[in-house]
Amino acid sequence: MTNALFLRKLLFWPQPWAAQVFMLLWVSLLILAPVGGQFATEIKSVISLHPPWTTLFKGETVTLTCKAFQINAPQKIKWYRWYLPGEIQYKTTGNTYEVHESGGYKCQAQDSHSSDRVDLIFSAANLILQAPSDVFEEDSVVLRCQAKANIVLNNMTLYKNGKILKILNKTSDFRIHQASMKDSGEYYCSGVKDTHSVSSNKIQIVVQELFPSPVLRASSTQPTEGHTVTLTCESQLSLQRPEGQLQFRFVKPSTMSEWRISPEFQFSPIRRENSGSYWCEARRINSLVQKRSQELQIQVQEIVPDVRIHSHPEFVFEGLELVLICSVSGVPRPTISWYKKQHRLRKDRELQTSSETEFKVPVVQNSDAGEYYCIARNSRFSIKSNSVIISVKVPVSQPVLTLRPLETWTLVREMSLQCEVQRGSLPIRYQFFHEDVLFKEIKSSSGRKVLHRLSPTEKPFGSYYCTADNGLGPQRSAAVMPVSQPVLTLSPPGTRTLVGNEVRLQCEVQRGSSPIQYQFFHEDVLLTKIEATSWRTKSYSFSVTAEHSGNYYCTADNGFGPQSSETINLSVIVPVSRPVLTLRTPRAQAVVGDVVQLHCEAQRGSPPILYQFYHEDVTLGSSSSPSGEGASFNLFLKTEHSGNYFCEANNGQGVQRSYPVSLSVKVPVSHPVLTLRTPRVQAVVGDILEIHCETQRGSPPIQYQFYRENVALGSCSSLSGGGTSFNLSLTTEHSGNYSCEADNGLGVQRSEAVSLSVKVPVSRPVLTLRTARAQVVVGDVLELRCEAQRGSPPILYWFYHNNVTLETSTSHSGQGVSLNLSLTAGHSGTYSCEVDNGLGPQHSEAVTLFVMGLTGSKSSLIATSVTGGLLSVMAVAAVALLFYCWLLRKAGGKPTFDSSRNPSAPDPQESTYYNVPGWIELQPVYSNVNPNRGEVVYSEVWSVKKENKLTAASEPEPFKKTVSPMPCAPSHLRPTDLCPSPVCSFSQDSCVIYSQVKGASTAASKPQFLDPLTPHR
Repeated sequence: MTNALFLRKLLFWPQPWAAQVFMLLWVSLLILAPVGGQFATEIKSVISLHPPWTTLFKGETVTLTCKAFQINAPQKIKWYRWYLPGEIQYKTTGNTYEVHESGGYKCQAQDSHSSDRVDLIFSAANLILQAPSDVFEEDSVVLRCQAKANIVLNNMTLYKNGKILKILNKTSDFRIHQASMKDSGEYYCSGVKDTHSVSSNKIQIVVQELFPSPVLRASSTQPTEGHTVTLTCESQLSLQRPEGQLQFRFVKPSTMSEWRISPEFQFSPIRRENSGSYWCEARRINSLVQKRSQELQIQVQEIVPDVRIHSHPEFVFEGLELVLICSVSGVPRPTISWYKKQHRLRKDRELQTSSETEFKVPVVQNSDAGEYYCIARNSRFSIKSNSVIISVKVPVSQPVLTLRPLETWTLVREMSLQCEVQRGSLPIRYQFFHEDVLFKEIKSSSGRKVLHRLSPTEKPFGSYYCTADNGLGPQRSAAVMPVSQPVLTLSPPGTRTLVGNEVRLQCEVQRGSSPIQYQFFHEDVLLTKIEATSWRTKSYSFSVTAEHSGNYYCTADNGFGPQSSETINLSVIVPVSRPVLTLRTPRAQAVVGDVVQLHCEAQRGSPPILYQFYHEDVTLGSSSSPSGEGASFNLFLKTEHSGNYFCEANNGQGVQRSYPVSLSVKVPVSHPVLTLRTPRVQAVVGDILEIHCETQRGSPPIQYQFYRENVALGSCSSLSGGGTSFNLSLTTEHSGNYSCEADNGLGVQRSEAVSLSVKVPVSRPVLTLRTARAQVVVGDVLELRCEAQRGSPPILYWFYHNNVTLETSTSHSGQGVSLNLSLTAGHSGTYSCEVDNGLGPQHSEAVTLFVMGLTGSKSSLIATSVTGGLLSVMAVAAVALLFYCWLLRKAGGKPTFDSSRNPSAPDPQESTYYNVPGWIELQPVYSNVNPNRGEVVYSEVWSVKKENKLTAASEPEPFKKTVSPMPCAPSHLRPTDLCPSPVCSFSQDSCVIYSQVKGASTAASKPQFLDPLTPHR
């Protein structure tokens, strides 16, 4: 049914004058009250420079900063645009942009207009004048006359409008401490390079106002007395100098207000005496800049009649027509403006302005309900009517029933039912049903939703719905019911996946009223919440990492209590990382026989992991780790185990190999073997002895130490392994036990002791003849004493008479031996002796003896007998000699006696001692050395050439001798320095050797030797 609402003319009825004045003032206040604060302008971006110059040298950089002064906080600005020229050059998320090219730049921040253009010049000139892009009143301005680097200019001068402003002597800067309008003008600078003048660019500086001269405005210049009139002083600080704040004051001739922050001044109410001329002044706080507005005339008018609005009937239904009528009485016909109050906004919404007194709404909506008023205006006044409230009756919309848990929880979970309509005129009656049975009714006069708390007896299952009715017809909600148990599925299907794959969890219920709250859990930790309003399925996707292994489930809840799905286990397979191989040895240096542990471990990777161990690409073994930890492999070290080791890890997702680790296995030295090497079977004094020490195994380098009777002789190092040697020139003191040690840092090993016996060859013996008188005669006893001064025992002695062996004797003590003869006439002749200890015989010098015979026949008989005996002996000796030579020739040898024994065949290299002439009297003792002195006698031995033989033979001494060549003996008991080669040897020099011999009186004693480290003299 359609009804029409007519608002009749509101007739003016008489009211008290004061009431009319109050009404006029109230209307005036609504019309004339301005928005507080400074006048709003469009939001504009502002661009600033760092450094602040607009002219720079090429190659320099300027940072542009874009700012927007707006209500939104700076952090809400998401982008900035930069223009050159006019087109978008770049878009950034930050408010800075670096440039190094000339041009006119602009910027624009989000939700604001673009900034003013800033022209930048990157000059190649030798001299530039630099100034800031914007100069405002009271700014401290620096003008910089800047020369290019490495260019020196003199007589720097600054010009303004073509006239010299300043001579710049010691500085390139000119400062204007407080800029004003008079500082505007054209500036440039110049300088002198050599004899040429150099001028800079010209800069036009325009000093801008901090704020414009204010404009005074009034909410009404012809207000009706009793109304509220607001004066507004309009001015604002430049957006480029927003710092500080403006102060305002209002002036009427003969009176003025105090300085204030607010730009408004109210007359409430205004009276006729307030008519007059007004102006306002503005200044910035803590500034000397002050400006004044133009004057404004205000003329207060007399009071006019009232205006009213009326409506009938009181209630309006949605869908019908609404007509509002504004009644004006007692004034000329004005224009009528219709308004609807906006309680949340400071300014009401104007609906219509016309000369008509009616305002029609053809089809009333619920949104048309509210408070309305009208304003009548003409050239003299503006009057606001009373307000009328229009209430629109709206049928209720379909309610929505939801279940919500209570804010508090008990041991038994409680919840409430909420029934809500989106529209509908109050009051509304709500009814709650469970399985079509009404169990609760609630009437609401203040809101469009109600809550009902379910009691413990009301079971939270089954079907629920609610109805809503405001007298224009009931509406029923959709039924709601608890969710079923959700089902959680994985996509892609399967319970195993690789790291990095995308996995989607899908939770679905077969029944349940919306909205449904889904929750996804991993090991009871909430992953996410998702609300479904129209579908019963929700998904959650994520990229898999190693931490995502475990149990997953989801819950669904639409207010009746959460339902949990079955648990699904997800195993995340992590490929193994590069393993790390660690070699663990019982000591710092690995030694043969040690047990080394090879431990291979990957920091990440899903078990089981198979570890494989390698030595120089040869497989040693493998081990599996079911738990994902590392694995070990023990190796009993041998020499061949030196080299590079690595391991591999594999869990079926690819093999990873460790970096190689090097192992050096040292071999301790074995017991060394000491070998003594001599040029003959029997070591003899003067031989070179090579001492060789060698181990069968051992890692180089090996240090060898040589010992004699546990006294160190020296050491040698073998850098490549094997043995080493050094040589000794043997002396008698070198007999004894020898040993050696080998050491390569892993323990010292000592050889078995080797005994060395050094034999001394016998020296040339000395034959001494001793008789009772100076001249021997037949019948005397002759003692032949043969003794070698040195020689290792046993020594075999031979006595010769005319090179015929008389007798042999052995000395086991090394002392000389004697032979006694009862002289006959046949004993005259030469005597000699020979010694031999197996190292070569030595023959003494021959000594001649003359035996005097007896007188008379007796002498003749004796002589005859002696002669016969001698001849017989000689015959026997000749036969024996021939037989002996035959034996030697048969055996490939030579006679045992020296050819020197035979005077007829002397050695051409050896001189022979001859007997003294017959006229020299024989001494009681015959010797080839001085037998009468008890001190040591030295005989010099040197090498003699062949021609020396004649010189020796011509000497007139009684006993002449020849010198046989002898080899130069090595330094006594002194080993050579060790050499870098494995063989250590001692050098030998040719030198004069002195042998030491005791006198005849001490012939029986042992030979004496000099200190082995002292040269023989």
